[in-house]
Amino acid sequence: MADVTTDPLPSEDRKQERRRGADLEDAILDAAWEQLTAEGYGHFTIDTVAARARTSKPVLYRRWKTSAELLRAAIRHRGAVTVVPDPDTGTLRGDFLALLRRANTLRSDMAALLSGMLGSYYDQAGLSPADLRSEFLAGRTSATEHAIERAVGRGEIDPDRLTPRVASLPFDLWRHEVMMTLRPVPDHVLRQIVDDIFIPLVAPSPSGRDDSDREPR
Repeated sequence: MADVTTDPLPSEDRKQERRRGADLEDAILDAAWEQLTAEGYGHFTIDTVAARARTSKPVLYRRWKTSAELLRAAIRHRGAVTVVPDPDTGTLRGDFLALLRRANTLRSDMAALLSGMLGSYYDQAGLSPADLRSEFLAGRTSATEHAIERAVGRGEIDPDRLTPRVASLPFDLWRHEVMMTLRPVPDHVLRQIVDDIFIPLVAPSPSGRDDSDREPR
């Protein structure tokens, strides 16, 4: 029989809300994320998530045997429901600034969480922030890759100068700033990342410039 949870409403005369199947699981995973970001992994248990989701512990244990399993499911769920737009501003600079500004709104809480609130989880599970980031991003297309492909097509990027490390650099620097400050990155810093670091690394060499003495990649 499908799991059902009945949520008490303020008035006893109102019809009680019943959640089943995917609706119930989504509600639990939303509550798990709220619990994690509100109180950290030290207070992230089956009991606390069940209470926040207004359901019973057996309902959770039928799906996730441990709080560690539940945490990874909550992070995957959060990544799946977080909509990341794919801006097409017409320029490499515009696209990357739009992506980084949107990351400030949508993903700075995730970066701060990975940095400051999950130390004991990494010790227990033997995982790293990179592992949980992979869970968060699982199955989604990359707006960054699309922006780079468009810029290559417009001639704003020299493909020979683009390595995987360079391509990931803007968001690597953004994550570093978020993890060091636990705050969204100021806009002037975002512009420095794009204008002073990323674009000079990938832009075609000026006409007549001799790059023959550059170190190999």
